[in-house]
Amino acid sequence: MPLYLVSSPAAAAKLAAGIRASPSRRRQLLSQACHFPGRRASLSPLSSSAERSAGRAMASADASVSTAPEASFSATGVKQALISLSDKTDLTNLGNGLQRLGFSIISTGGTASSLESAGVNVTKVEEITHFPEMLDGRVKTLHPSIHGGILARRDQKHHLQALNEHGIGTFDVVVVNLYPFYDKVTSGAISFEDGIENIDIGGPTLIRAAAKNHKDVLVVVDHKDYPALLEYLEGKQDDQDFRRKLAWKAFQHVASYDSAVSEWLWKQSNKGDTFPPSFTVPLSLKSTLRYGENPHQKAAFYGDKSISLVNAGGIATAIQHHGKEMSYNNYLDADAAWNCVSEFESPTCVVVKHTNPCGVASRQDILEAYRLAVKADPVSAFGGIVAFNTTIDEDLAREIREFRSPTDGETRMFYEIVVAPGYTEKGLEVLKGKSKTLRILEAKPSGKGMLSLRQVNGGWLAQESDDLTPEDITFTKMSEREPEGGELSDAKFAWLCVKHVKSNAIVIAKNNCMLGMGSGQPNRLESLRIAFRKAGEEAKGAALASDAFFPFAWNDAVEEACQSGVAVIAEPGGSIRDQDAVDCCNKYGVSLLFTGVRHFRH
Repeated sequence: MPLYLVSSPAAAAKLAAGIRASPSRRRQLLSQACHFPGRRASLSPLSSSAERSAGRAMASADASVSTAPEASFSATGVKQALISLSDKTDLTNLGNGLQRLGFSIISTGGTASSLESAGVNVTKVEEITHFPEMLDGRVKTLHPSIHGGILARRDQKHHLQALNEHGIGTFDVVVVNLYPFYDKVTSGAISFEDGIENIDIGGPTLIRAAAKNHKDVLVVVDHKDYPALLEYLEGKQDDQDFRRKLAWKAFQHVASYDSAVSEWLWKQSNKGDTFPPSFTVPLSLKSTLRYGENPHQKAAFYGDKSISLVNAGGIATAIQHHGKEMSYNNYLDADAAWNCVSEFESPTCVVVKHTNPCGVASRQDILEAYRLAVKADPVSAFGGIVAFNTTIDEDLAREIREFRSPTDGETRMFYEIVVAPGYTEKGLEVLKGKSKTLRILEAKPSGKGMLSLRQVNGGWLAQESDDLTPEDITFTKMSEREPEGGELSDAKFAWLCVKHVKSNAIVIAKNNCMLGMGSGQPNRLESLRIAFRKAGEEAKGAALASDAFFPFAWNDAVEEACQSGVAVIAEPGGSIRDQDAVDCCNKYGVSLLFTGVRHFRH
């Protein structure tokens, strides 16, 4: 006869009472009696009459159990759902729905309390594990009675036999979300110790276990999926695609969570190193787009949930107040326009076409800045993106709505997008009247110090963002002639503009206004000629900025610039023929400034 170790006559009586229960209940009672926390079972022979009676009864029960069909609790009709949530949104509806469908609900801590408050019957996890929550909540569900019931395959007889031997029931549904680690570490100052304590361990383990065994266990990590879960269970379906989608979502949820922990820990322990040996970028689908750069290409837009981008601003987090849905090219152009205009401190308007600023102007009178920005290249501005770094009020909105093209004075200007940091109520109302399709965006200033990623086939390039402005660099005079009057200011303005133009890039500017620009040409001389063609006669006395050095001066770009009448040239320097550029500028009486900083943009 087996020797049953019990801690007291009361426990023996409990066992005796249990022999009339079902085999599964007998196993549960046996486990409760034999693993009572904090008490050592007596190793002495059964002495009391209750104990001896219980021993004989349990021996008989044991024999009957050994011949009973092997089945889990769930297989005998008790469907079990495990629920453990930090975010308890819609918990009451979920609990009531599962209870209505006949599920026995197992839960933890605060989740159990919330369910009980809502009138839902709950069995607490410790009643299943026979072990209390411990280590300040670090250990609750990490137990074979829980994970065995989740991971057991229902089509494997030896799995079910193992569960029966240990009195473990199966789980059909696991609903878990995780400690709000991301919200905690991005909410402000938080100590390293607090950050560590907010790393969830049991939750990801439950999710991964259920997702791995999704053929038998439905796993849910998002409260938005509760209605679909209940509908699925009510229909008694066996749709493996539904189960696989939930499993994918579960693994993705944990992967995103782990990426936040990894990023945070890297920044805490490697503060001087920008590039970790490996890292994960957590992307979240924001919208499916009509198409990509071209109609035959499918496309989508994803938000980046990296910790480093919290409160970083930019187009990805912009609010769309009006107009058609954003397209792939809209996002690229709006991003280029917003990044450019955000660099200027004075009231500024930037007009962009195909990611290149074709018009830029800064004025205290923002209406004048808008007109000048369009005037720089009205043909390119038509159908472009207009960005402002000031709030759009009624007067500016009306000017945008009614302004006529400088080319003929009649054609009302058409734009794809207007973007600004804010709008007055009346300004937004007026602007909406321009067109049903005009996309009106409200964006926060783009952050600095971001890591810039760019894909190449088979890999990614990572670099620090180009955040240098004219205030961060020194404009060193290389020529005999000093910049006069506002020429240095013009050079700095042109230099800030050229930073945002695709290489090879040339910008001609005067009085805080772009007059012409040349972009994207394989040779610098051709970009220079395009810029002068657009600037026309206004180029005389203006400043010229080049994003990189001039490889040749005589009978080339530098001499053509001097002959066209510019007053000052700003370039990085660094060519083996820099002295030729100095000599050429001296011959024509032009100021030459070296910045020592290149602004390539590919």
